[in-house]
Amino acid sequence: MHLQQKKVDTDTRARLQQVIDRLPEISRQSLLDFAEYLAQQADIPTPTLQVPQDIARPDQESVVAAMKRLRETYPMIDHSKMLHEASGLMAQHLMQGRPAAEVIDDLEQIFRRHYEKYRESLTGQA
Repeated sequence: MHLQQKKVDTDTRARLQQVIDRLPEISRQSLLDFAEYLAQQADIPTPTLQVPQDIARPDQESVVAAMKRLRETYPMIDHSKMLHEASGLMAQHLMQGRPAAEVIDDLEQIFRRHYEKYRESLTGQA
């Protein structure tokens, strides 16, 4: 039977953290081992960290082409989460005449920031 994976709610996460904080190190390791065993039994795949594709930025690139390149560079990111920011930058370029190179620099920063959040969510490291 396949169980649907759900996010842990804040209260449950806080309760788990309180329990973990009270446990001695050996018990924490046992708890982690047991949790990994349960995840394996529930057939929950362990996500693997994907690295960005190495796609060079051309000397002359349009904002639309840059968006396509960045989506291909970072396929692991949920692009819908950055749609508002990216569309705002594209509007600055198209409607306000902001230079493409500046907009592309900002787009690259947005994609890198979202990649770092993605990486942190998998590795737990900032």
